[in-house]
Amino acid sequence: MKKILVSMLIIAASAFNFASAQSDAEGCKDHSLFTRPENFYISGCEENYNELNVRISSSKTETKEGNLFSTYYRYNPDAGVKPKSALQIMKNYEMAITKNNGKLLYKNANPLDADLEATYYLSTKEKEYWIQLTSFAGTGNEVEAYMLNILEIEAMKQEVVAGEMFEAIQKDGFIALYINFETGKSTIKPESTPVIDQMVEMLKQNPTLKISIEGHTDNAGDKASNQKLSESRAKSVMNALISKGIESSRLSSKGWGMSKPIADNSTEEGKAKNRRVEIVKQ
Repeated sequence: MKKILVSMLIIAASAFNFASAQSDAEGCKDHSLFTRPENFYISGCEENYNELNVRISSSKTETKEGNLFSTYYRYNPDAGVKPKSALQIMKNYEMAITKNNGKLLYKNANPLDADLEATYYLSTKEKEYWIQLTSFAGTGNEVEAYMLNILEIEAMKQEVVAGEMFEAIQKDGFIALYINFETGKSTIKPESTPVIDQMVEMLKQNPTLKISIEGHTDNAGDKASNQKLSESRAKSVMNALISKGIESSRLSSKGWGMSKPIADNSTEEGKAKNRRVEIVKQ
């Protein structure tokens, strides 16, 4: 009799869980970057190439364009637990972003307000991600529903061959290259090997050409550390060319730190353009 009663209780609990579980809207799923907070389900989703107006600060917004994923989450009232607060939801996404070397750009001053809003940014070698989190139901203490917008932008890529490099240097006296380094370091990432190889090819095809390799940074961090970083990155590129057979007498290196920006450092796109290595004809 006892075994039958236990079995009946298990069946009843399973039935309750099934009844209380809310199914995600057909065709909708979480974005690969995130897992949702517990006891929320997807009530709707959209995907299309579109614009997204993201808040960078309390007084500034920027309009971005790319592939936009919009997902609508709702709290399951049958979960039997208290809904998450706005702060808990923000922290859930913030932890996921920072774990992947992304960052928080903005969140409303008081996370207990009903108007939950936060903006996050993440850059990988393939894509840039702009993440916008907003609420549209409930209170700051108990969020009943919220919306997650994720805008994907193809990362800046540079595919330039030796001949094009040489033509630009002959015409303008320099060319700006976007070589990827380890964050805060001078180690060249493997995906930038093709750019280095084309530099080697250009120098081999033009044996009288001498160049200065000059590093530049954005304005993140202090002046002294950026100066040192730009110098070490320029030297790292020079050493990579020497290791591939280019005579050191044809090469020199220097760093300019953040002193010569070519774009607006107040935007992420501008910062990306300023983090560059210029090849200057000597």
